[in-house]
Amino acid sequence: MNKARIYKPAKTSMQSGRGKSQQWVLEYPRSASVAPESLMGWQSSSDTQRQIRMRFSSKEDAIAYAEKQNISFELQEPNKRNLRLKTYADNFASNRKGAWTH
Repeated sequence: MNKARIYKPAKTSMQSGRGKSQQWVLEYPRSASVAPESLMGWQSSSDTQRQIRMRFSSKEDAIAYAEKQNISFELQEPNKRNLRLKTYADNFASNRKGAWTH
């Protein structure tokens, strides 16, 4: 049986806020191959564990649940965010990269 993965998802490129990236997720990796279904051509698999995705408010809650249920897991820590703080006035600075000049 594969190890479950506990991680904190990154925000998607379509999100401006970090609303759905504050929770921790426990999910299983794919353990069976995916093949097109013969009737409709949709992707299908016999792997039902892949459909399970549980959300927790903290890393400790996710780990406690996995240990209580005897689920072997791999913990993936989130990457550190790199913030470049700048003011609105920086958009109009004459020395900024890509500034229009005569």
